[in-house]
Amino acid sequence: MFGRLIVVAATVLLTSGGGTYVNFWHGLARPPERLPANLDLPVLPELAKPKQETAAKPAPRADRLQPISRLEIVRYVSGEFARAKRVLPSGKKGFRWKIDAPVDERQLQQLAANHGAAGRPGDMVQITQIEFKDKEIVIDINGGGRQRRSWRDRLQISVGGLPRVSTTTQNQAAGFQGVGATLILDFGRPLPDLTADELKGLLSEFLEFTSRQSAAVHWVETLPEEFQIAIRERRAVVGMDRDMVLAALGKPTRKVRERRPTDGVETEDWIYGQPPGETIFVTFVGDTVVEVRQFPR
Repeated sequence: MFGRLIVVAATVLLTSGGGTYVNFWHGLARPPERLPANLDLPVLPELAKPKQETAAKPAPRADRLQPISRLEIVRYVSGEFARAKRVLPSGKKGFRWKIDAPVDERQLQQLAANHGAAGRPGDMVQITQIEFKDKEIVIDINGGGRQRRSWRDRLQISVGGLPRVSTTTQNQAAGFQGVGATLILDFGRPLPDLTADELKGLLSEFLEFTSRQSAAVHWVETLPEEFQIAIRERRAVVGMDRDMVLAALGKPTRKVRERRPTDGVETEDWIYGQPPGETIFVTFVGDTVVEVRQFPR
């Protein structure tokens, strides 16, 4: 009987008190302590963040124009066709432009009035020579305003006892009628290092470079494919003639003639660049390229 009373009493205690429970042997159980709401506990250990790779800084540009830059400018700017944006005056002295100052339009017009114009806005012209000086880059257009006639231009041929002056001049043979223009880009300091595109950007004050096909381009398309590819890639290859090399590399920095001691054959080297910088030697025997050497390789 006593045992039944104990069981009934325990049941009453367990089912009463709105969910509060009793440990029969140890009394009222302690509710669990709640943690502070603002306590910041990491759920997972923080993973080590990978180190961000720092981008390699580009090498600083040289203060002076480098030999390889000169070679690239001659390759990719000399011989280019463009459309004149301003009048291009003739005259031996050329037009001097200080690149940190606006173009003097009044002076351009005055020079054109005094010496004639080699090109007017909209005319198609060609860069025929680039000369590098200490603080200047001299650009000849359509043969330049400083053209000098060769003795060949004054050659007289006697036909039937009557003298006749040859009417084909060096410039006319190249497709230029009359005198060209010379632009002098005056930097006012030793020439900085420039790319071909940067030089074209400066010349954009006077010229708009175009991809319009010229007679020279149509001529290139008649050549064997290997020569067409080489000209597009601006390189000389064995088997080219002088006109092809000019189309590919432009005018050489200098030319050297010599006779080979081995067989006595006379050769002519067209040299592009200046040692110890990148230099290309194109060797002709007669009118044909027999060897192309590049230093450093």
